Amino acid sequence: MDAPLQRTIIEPFRIKSVEPLRFTTRGQREAALAAAGHNLFALRSQDVLIDLLTDSGTGAMSAEQWAAMMRGDESYAGSSSFERFEGVVHELTGLRHVIPTHQGRAAERILFTEAVGAGDVVPSNSHFDTTRANIEYQGAEALDLLCAEGRDMESEAPFKGDMDVEALEAAFERHGRERIPLVMVTITNNSGGGQPVSLANLRATRAVCDRHGIPLILDACRFAENAWFVVEREEGHADRSPREVAEEAFRLADGCTISLKKDGFGNIGGVLALNDGELARRCRNLLILTEGFPTYGGLAGRDLEALAQGLLEVTDPDYLRYRVRTAEYLAERAWSAGVPTVRPAGGHAVYLDAKAMLPHIPAHQYPAHALACELYLEGGVRGVEIGTLMFGRPTDTGEDDPAANELVRLALPRRVYTQSHVDYVGEVIAAVAARKEQIRGYRIVDQPPALRHFTAVLEPLAG
Repeated sequence: MDAPLQRTIIEPFRIKSVEPLRFTTRGQREAALAAAGHNLFALRSQDVLIDLLTDSGTGAMSAEQWAAMMRGDESYAGSSSFERFEGVVHELTGLRHVIPTHQGRAAERILFTEAVGAGDVVPSNSHFDTTRANIEYQGAEALDLLCAEGRDMESEAPFKGDMDVEALEAAFERHGRERIPLVMVTITNNSGGGQPVSLANLRATRAVCDRHGIPLILDACRFAENAWFVVEREEGHADRSPREVAEEAFRLADGCTISLKKDGFGNIGGVLALNDGELARRCRNLLILTEGFPTYGGLAGRDLEALAQGLLEVTDPDYLRYRVRTAEYLAERAWSAGVPTVRPAGGHAVYLDAKAMLPHIPAHQYPAHALACELYLEGGVRGVEIGTLMFGRPTDTGEDDPAANELVRLALPRRVYTQSHVDYVGEVIAAVAARKEQIRGYRIVDQPPALRHFTAVLEPLAG
């Protein structure tokens, strides 16, 4: 597909409604961060100027989505809005059983409760935080088997989100088929820098699963962005549409969980889709216990309508071109300021490499968290740490077993910010980089037993 000849990134939409932003002083931001226990999750949204904490549920809906919401059938059972949602999901994925949930982690919890037991091992290219936590809550092990290229932050390899297929085969030999209830592949690979997975790798992973008779499940929150990268980078797919590529990817799987707050263009919503009728029956029973009747799954009928429309819009090539190019542009701004990132840029976010940028801060002092806090203090930009605060584990020494990477994810909400907003973020990154030697680490004052990064209280170290 030919890209339009343009130097400036032109958003493929025009703005019909606006929301005001609140400007703050550095002193106000310092007070806000201290009141939040130096945890960016605890900040009030009104104290944030550019919010790149997550791309989950933070996008802007289209005029067609708002119009679709007016058709919402709020019947408790047998809703026509569910029928439309089910039809769109089935057409996209080819999966037989469509189970709506209120968000992606609810789909994960239901799936793992019914399919995973204590002592099991669930291999993946990379599990994200809630996926890992839901697996571990069942007493199972979440095993990351990312390809070698994905472990190299500087590599320009086109598909750094791929599964290490040889390591997957070795995992079956080491643990035995009976301990591996399913294999999961995340597209795109969020923990690995938003990097895509090739169709060739999905086919190879599928072949391993077939040899051992184990289902392949996709964590497909960003399936459309992954499809765009396949069209752009993988040999033999340049003349295909992102929709065609996405449909093929889903048909290589036995099921999927999707947070539709990402590529579903929703502010809420998720789905669990499966081919296994017996597993789907058990999952629906658990859904009724914890989420709602199977034709609404914790969502309003108007939400189902908006999500169905969003799934039709998200594979539009003009949108995906703009989406991916915006992330590339922000990465280029970081590079021009001398700030290392995961390369190449991902589809939904730019990942700043705090380990390389702040070598004077050891992992147990949370360098990525320190960098994220400095971006907020400098310019009101909120990102999220993906490092030892999120993935580290306490040891007998009192210090955390460090995470493999120390990243700050700047996730771009869909259809929300303009290029001038992105330029501003680039300026903030450059200003922080200019005084990087002055940045100091943090220590944890209080933390919960799981998913501590959401609610931990921290304080900056003196220096």
